[in-house]
Amino acid sequence: MKLAFIIDPIDRLDPTHDSSVAMMEAAQLLGHEVWITQASDLSIVEGKAWAKRQRVTLTPVKLGENRWIAVPDWFTLGETVFAPIEELDAIFMRTDPPVDTAYLYATYILDYVDPTKTLVLNNPQGIRAANEKIYALQFTGAIPTTIVTQDKAVIRDFLDKHGAVVLKPLGGKGGEGILFLEPGDRNFNSLLEISTLQGRLPIMVQTYLPDAKLGDKRILMLNGEPIGAVNRVPTGSDFRGNMAVGGRADAVDITDRDRQICAQVGPKLKQDGLYFVGLDVIGGMMTEVNVTSPTGIREIDRLSSVTLGKQVIQWVEQRTTSV
Repeated sequence: MKLAFIIDPIDRLDPTHDSSVAMMEAAQLLGHEVWITQASDLSIVEGKAWAKRQRVTLTPVKLGENRWIAVPDWFTLGETVFAPIEELDAIFMRTDPPVDTAYLYATYILDYVDPTKTLVLNNPQGIRAANEKIYALQFTGAIPTTIVTQDKAVIRDFLDKHGAVVLKPLGGKGGEGILFLEPGDRNFNSLLEISTLQGRLPIMVQTYLPDAKLGDKRILMLNGEPIGAVNRVPTGSDFRGNMAVGGRADAVDITDRDRQICAQVGPKLKQDGLYFVGLDVIGGMMTEVNVTSPTGIREIDRLSSVTLGKQVIQWVEQRTTSV
């Protein structure tokens, strides 16, 4: 197969952590051609989606003592080719948020890929429909008490009624911009002004889950089914468990409650073409549905002795063969 990954600049990626790199390595080890491109290198030509892309050759990471180890020059790139995306068997949309105007335009370009010729993961229409915060609200019973608003009075009423809350920007990643707020906090007005850009943008406000101290579980979903999980535990003085802000990765089981959540969410993910997704679960409640560039493969592989990247690529092999 010929596979391409739409990623951020490859020299900025951490091969010991990044799930895109894990999948690219798996594809290479399975004998497939691996190409990379960026959202800014996508075009529409003669009614079809095209991309400037480069063949990439990777030196896979190796497992050391409790960590992955990469060589300094872990990738090499071939010459740039400008060609229709439909020459590929599959293309992975793995650009990190924010889902800004440039990101949305890239998904519009991907709409011009013939799905009978090339599999797009995740489906561009599904990505647009699934804001990673708001998408979770449709799964009643699986999420904590939540509102989405930019109205300061509504947020104050919610805070007074429910106690401590978490403020989340709707377009962030890796825990960026998430704030903890308690009733009586004298910074209330300033925090709301910062979070909502002076009342111009809505934010998510969720009741704080005390079990967050025990960890924020990331469950990876493939075609609507859970394939692995990792627990991200806050360290130091930061209340966030995200690995991007220093959270510790621990092994964790997928519980019966987790499977109930996955069973509720999975069919909708498949319907929307959201094939590779990360669910965030705290204390048996789902807080987010990550559809843009969910991570966790490296940590789960290391802690659970599995190869999830290989599992994803093998599913793509089966999917593209059946199309």
